[in-house]
Amino acid sequence: MEVRIGINQSARELSFETDASADEIRELIQAEAEGIVALTDTKGRHFLVNRAAITYVEIGTDAARKVGFVS
Repeated sequence: MEVRIGINQSARELSFETDASADEIRELIQAEAEGIVALTDTKGRHFLVNRAAITYVEIGTDAARKVGFVS
C-alpha cells in the first residue's frame, strides 16, 4: 500500500510503500493526537513524523497492480 504524507513547510512529501493495511495506518495517525507517529515501509525503513507537522495523509488502495495486456 502506498502512503503519502504532507509535512508543514516542506516542499516534498513523504511517500513510501508499506505492508500495513489502510485501517492500520488510519488508526495510527488518528491515535497519535500529539507526539511522534512511527511508520515502517516494505524495505524495513522507519519514519518518525511529528504529528503536529502533518498537513495531510493519502492512503492508497490494497489492490495489486495488473500486469499484461487487456483485450
